[in-house]
Amino acid sequence: MAGIKTKKTEEDVVEFIHAFSDTEKKAQDALALLTLMEEFTGWKAKMWGSSIIGLGQYHYKSDRSNQEGDWPILGFSPRKAAISLYVYFGGEDQDALLEKLGKFKMGKACIYVKKLEDIDLSVLKELMASTMKKVEEKYPVVKA
Repeated sequence: MAGIKTKKTEEDVVEFIHAFSDTEKKAQDALALLTLMEEFTGWKAKMWGSSIIGLGQYHYKSDRSNQEGDWPILGFSPRKAAISLYVYFGGEDQDALLEKLGKFKMGKACIYVKKLEDIDLSVLKELMASTMKKVEEKYPVVKA
């Protein structure tokens, strides 16, 4: 049975943000996003691997392989080029929200944002709520 390599750690999230951010603006955006996500979900953020900040947790089993593991329900990573947002689960309802989100680029499963001012934070909250609901309907969830 194959598992995912990225696991939850006990590293300090705020220390990571300050150590990783190469500009004060990136640190401010990451801290604002951390506060927004923790207040919105009521969950405490944890580090996953060396660079992902995750909230909540679910256990998945892949439909296409033997891979299974634990993963954060929501998350982000303040990368050098852009903030990677892990708040998208897919579906027409979420695609409609993406049209209202603002300026971003889309990867397979994440949204890349240069700075928080580029997106509508109320739409981001709608995306987060939708993703939380979809994950909870499909997988066993540990919220804290």
